[in-house]
Formats: sequence, C-alpha cells, structure tokens
Amino acid sequence: MEHYRRLLPPDGILVAVSKTKPPELIRQAYDCGQRDFGENKVQELRAKHEVLPPGIRWHMIGHLQTNKVKYIAPFVWLIHSVDREKLLREIDRQAAKHGRVIPVLFQVKIAREETKFGLSEAEYRDLTEKYKAGRFPHVELRGLMGMASNTPDKTQVRGEFARLKALFDELRRELPRIDYLSMGMTGDYEEALAEGANIIRIGSGIFGARN
Repeated sequence: MEHYRRLLPPDGILVAVSKTKPPELIRQAYDCGQRDFGENKVQELRAKHEVLPPGIRWHMIGHLQTNKVKYIAPFVWLIHSVDREKLLREIDRQAAKHGRVIPVLFQVKIAREETKFGLSEAEYRDLTEKYKAGRFPHVELRGLMGMASNTPDKTQVRGEFARLKALFDELRRELPRIDYLSMGMTGDYEEALAEGANIIRIGSGIFGARN
C-alpha cells in the first residue's frame, strides 16, 4: 500500500478495492493504517460495514441501483458512480431522510467500450447545471470519476484520462469544494496519476487476484 501512497499527491486518496475480500483481510489492511475501502455491491458493502471498525471510510465505486441507495445512505463516505439523474435524485432523497449531505462524484463515460457506465458529456453538463441550480440540497458534488478503456494502448488510456481532467478543471473553476478526481485502477493507475488523478482505486495490487 505504501508504494501507491508515495505516488499520490499530498491530498490524494488510495481506495483499497475490497470487493470479494473477507473482512479479516480488510481488517489487516486497516490495522496497517488503511482507512479508505471501495466496494461495488451494496449487499457486500453493507455486510462489511456492520462488522468492521467505524473508522473506515466506505466508497461505493460500482454501478449503483436506485432501489439500493437506502441501504448505504446512513454511512457511505463517498459515492463515485453517479451516472444518471434518477440516481442523484434518490441519493438526495435518502440523504434527507438521514439528515445527511452525501458527497458524490459524477461518473463520466470516457471509455470507448459499450460495457462501461457513465454520463455522456451532454448528460454531464445538463446534470451539473441542475446541481448548480440547487435541485439536490442533500448531495454535495465533490468531483468526477471515470474508467478508461481496457486496452494495452497507453496513449489511448492517457487521452481518455486527459479528457476527464479537462472537465474536472473546468468544474473546479465553477464550483467550490470540487477536489476529487477518481481515475485509475491496478492496471492503469500510472497513466491516471500522470494525467492528474488524486484518487486511485486499487484492488488486486493490494489484495491479490479477485476471487
């Protein structure tokens, strides 16, 4: 973990992607000082939250179904994967129920693969304008997230990350508290950091191959 932390900027966050990993392994990482953990399934996230230390900052990094927001709304630290207005509305609704303002990232589709989720640039701009108009008072937009194409072409990957960084810089000029650019995983974190990421999501690089 220290290898990744050393590469991050001073304000950076290393998210240890703990999906499919048992609580005992997460506890070991926690005991070594790791505090940020990422899950992509609500049921697994909720179960781990119940048995692991309260000092953990839980990140929802996977595609989030609207009907499951209620299960993580009381405790989730940051939702990376807001990819549609309907989901943002539900996060806002559930946050209000719990007297919270939930921090989120807008997930923008930068990859060329159809299987990747995310807002198109037009959808992103539309949703950002609605957010700026105050339509989601129990949500705080903190930045952007993106996943690059799964390709060995590092030039393409860097280009996709650079596009997201440009949107991030533009957003930062328009809104306060825009401070997180979440991009880069075990296979492409070096390219992401080179293009300005300050959150990287590392799974197999920390915990080994997924089950």
